[in-house]
Amino acid sequence: MGVSTDTPIIETSSFPLSVAGDEITAAQLHGILRLRVDVFVVEQNVAYHEIDGRDLLPGTRHLWIGGSVAVDSYLRVLQDAGGTFRIGRVCTAVRSRGKGLAGRLMETALAGIGDAPCVLDAQTYAKDFYGKYGFVAEGDEFMEDGIPHLTMWRREAPQP
Repeated sequence: MGVSTDTPIIETSSFPLSVAGDEITAAQLHGILRLRVDVFVVEQNVAYHEIDGRDLLPGTRHLWIGGSVAVDSYLRVLQDAGGTFRIGRVCTAVRSRGKGLAGRLMETALAGIGDAPCVLDAQTYAKDFYGKYGFVAEGDEFMEDGIPHLTMWRREAPQP
């Protein structure tokens, strides 16, 4: 008898988990990659190099809500040359959309980044979502893997 892919191997959580790339377990990475492929490759029908060599780097932070197999929402934070942070791979499982999970992950990621500059390449439809977190579009729209994107920067943390 096989294991259901909806059954988490570890206890699921309703709060964001955060693990460095060089500390992530195989089971955790499997659940994360499954969600990323489900959303970006299957749902959005885009064939691209999902495994880019950055997931296991010590400076990479993986943030997610869920368990190791049943990952509900995810993003990763990379540190580019020069100290700029890059948020990417933001995604939420179809079954978990509309619950504010990606927003909770953004808040957690930005709290860790602090006042440092941060950039992301947003699918154009998500511009307003990222705008709520202080990101501003810079430059022209561009196509990446057949999907319109905008480069968005948060050069300073918004003041309350």
